[in-house]
Amino acid sequence: MTASKPTVYYDGSCPLCHLEIGYYRARPGAEDFDWTDVSADRDGMVAPDLCHADAMARFHVRDGDGKLLSGAAAFARLWLGIRGFGWLGRVAGWPGVRQSLEVAYRCSLVIRPWLQRRAAVSKDTEARDLH
Repeated sequence: MTASKPTVYYDGSCPLCHLEIGYYRARPGAEDFDWTDVSADRDGMVAPDLCHADAMARFHVRDGDGKLLSGAAAFARLWLGIRGFGWLGRVAGWPGVRQSLEVAYRCSLVIRPWLQRRAAVSKDTEARDLH
């Protein structure tokens, strides 16, 4: 069995996620991933083992072998494939580091609504400055 491209599942309706994913997609190595905006698929399942609600609540990456990862593990997989971030993906695999990153990720989910509002304001300001 040959591995396929990893798939990144992201919330394209989230201003913060939009900025962050846009950054990663512009980096070398991004072409080695499939990118799936889950915000438009509001009914049922995004993938056979990933429902829309779960996909919107947490960051997910399906690795090339089909394993679904979420949270810090998903970011670690993404970092391994994006040039310039591989070192971070490797460090995330060290004992205790992935668990610490998961705690930090869960804390970020608590403040995500505030971060989203800040990202939306920044995006609106940037759009006004361009006109």
